[in-house]
Amino acid sequence: MGEVEVTHPPESSAAPPGAGPAPGLPTLPPRPASPAPPGTPSAPARRTAFAEGVDRLRAAATTEPGRLRIIGAVIALLVVAFGAVTAWQTYDRAAAADDVLNRSQPLSSDAADIYRSLADANTAASSGFLAGGQETAAAGSRYEKDIRTAAEKLVKAAANSEPESPSALAIAKLNRLLPEYKGLVERARVYNRQGYPVGGAYLRLANSRMQDQMLPAAEELYTSENERLKADYGDATPYPWAAMALGVVALGALAWAQHRTYRRTNRVLNRGLVAATGAAVVVVLWLVVGHSVARAGLNGSYDHGVRSLNALHDARIASLKARGNENLSLVARGADTVKVGEKTYDKYYYDFDRDIADLGKRLAEARRLADDTAGGKPVAAAEADMAVWRQRHDSVRTEDENGNYQQALDKVIGDKDATGECFDSVDDNLRTALEHEENEFRQSARDGLHAMGFLPAGAAVLAVLGASGAVLGIGRRLSEYR
Repeated sequence: MGEVEVTHPPESSAAPPGAGPAPGLPTLPPRPASPAPPGTPSAPARRTAFAEGVDRLRAAATTEPGRLRIIGAVIALLVVAFGAVTAWQTYDRAAAADDVLNRSQPLSSDAADIYRSLADANTAASSGFLAGGQETAAAGSRYEKDIRTAAEKLVKAAANSEPESPSALAIAKLNRLLPEYKGLVERARVYNRQGYPVGGAYLRLANSRMQDQMLPAAEELYTSENERLKADYGDATPYPWAAMALGVVALGALAWAQHRTYRRTNRVLNRGLVAATGAAVVVVLWLVVGHSVARAGLNGSYDHGVRSLNALHDARIASLKARGNENLSLVARGADTVKVGEKTYDKYYYDFDRDIADLGKRLAEARRLADDTAGGKPVAAAEADMAVWRQRHDSVRTEDENGNYQQALDKVIGDKDATGECFDSVDDNLRTALEHEENEFRQSARDGLHAMGFLPAGAAVLAVLGASGAVLGIGRRLSEYR
């Protein structure tokens, strides 16, 4: 008989791949995995790239080639950082020094000129008024020139002022008041030529507008520009301590690396490290000496330039105010008075006394600040002129108080031995002193700026060369291990 093949079902009940569950049989959910028995090691957590880098660095540090690579990288970074910080700090100081020379000080002088032009225009207007219908062409031309100068410099100051800054607000106020003032003066002139006394009232109103609103605004502009000048000096003169400290650290690291190389190889010099050290030494010396020279020049420009200029500007303004009040005392003829304590004084004579005393103080300060004969001589001449002015003014006041108006007028605007001659001489001497001090300032500030002129670029180039030398020097040592 043939054999009968018996087929046995598989022991497992799982369905073959691709086959669905048997119909009518429930599907059991998968059983959760049983926890690993205690003591079974778990899979290691994935490490970060930073941790792996630290391990590699630590492993490299155990070999001499690895140590050399680390030393070379650190020294190169120190030298580059030293050069970058030096370039950054010296560039900022050079930019501030350039602002001192070419922006803030000229703007401060322009603000002083605005004040002087306005005060001089007021003085010229009162002088022309005193001449009546015979106003000289020189007085009228001087007035128009002062108004034009003030307007032009206001435009320049507005272009360089920050929006909503005190300077910008003062400039806007002056631009609004200047046409109003000029209109009042023109009305005073017209009525004065026609012989109407109301002309004097218009001139006093114009003077009040000038003294109470315009000159204070011009003084605020002058003060704001002086503060900006001081801020630029404050940015230009401090020592670059961060750059100096990095330079010392870089030189220390280079010296240590060369000493280490000598101890391990008995070779006195490593050319690359020597080149890097030389570049760093040049930058440090250039930084210290260059900035010291620049600082000395800038400090000199402030002590012997800006301070003298401020004193001379203040003296010139005081003389202009004194001259204006002297003229207006004859225009008003006692119409305006001021009470001080129990006594009543003519307002303009009282203000003249204060202004002439202030002029004396400013001239004394300017003479003290003058550091050479060329600067001190015109100031001394102005003091002598002021003394004569005071004597002549006392004579004017005596004539006026005695009712001799024409004699007093002749002593103020006359052709001979008048107070106007003294005022003009004081103003001319102060102008000469201002020109001299302006040149002194420019020379000192220019010297300070030039001392730092090429330092930022030079420091950056030398730092790159120094870092390259350090890398090449360390690379030469590494080649000995290959």
